[in-house]
Amino acid sequence: MIIKPVSPAEGEFRDNVFLYPIRVYYEDTDAGGIVYYANYLKFAERARTEFIRTLGCRQQDALECDDKTGFVVRTCDIEYLLPAVLDDELMVSSRVCELTGASITMHQDIMRGDQTLVSINIKLIHMSLATKKPTRIPKDLALKIEQYL
Repeated sequence: MIIKPVSPAEGEFRDNVFLYPIRVYYEDTDAGGIVYYANYLKFAERARTEFIRTLGCRQQDALECDDKTGFVVRTCDIEYLLPAVLDDELMVSSRVCELTGASITMHQDIMRGDQTLVSINIKLIHMSLATKKPTRIPKDLALKIEQYL
């Protein structure tokens, strides 16, 4: 038997929007058979992580250096419009709305086909994990993110 290597799901940029596919698994659903509300936040987090990875940034590097840094959620406004269910194929769109020295504001939609199921506005702060204070986004990463404003 020949086993081909399989890559994890990858997203792609279309214009200034990053699109990331998600499939709903049994573990994502609640007792009512719909996606548990907190899992939409996980889907959105995965899309943001892949957004950064697609820009060529390995976030683990920032966690392993002497001055550990990372993005943390400052604010999140989420609107649940329609439920997703087992086996749904969803698409998470992520769009940068604002970029400052130490923060990114994004809008994310979780869609099934042309239906918006969940709409999220989120602000992320780039933080020193040692001091727990905001710190500037590294210039090389900020320049890459700026392309998608």
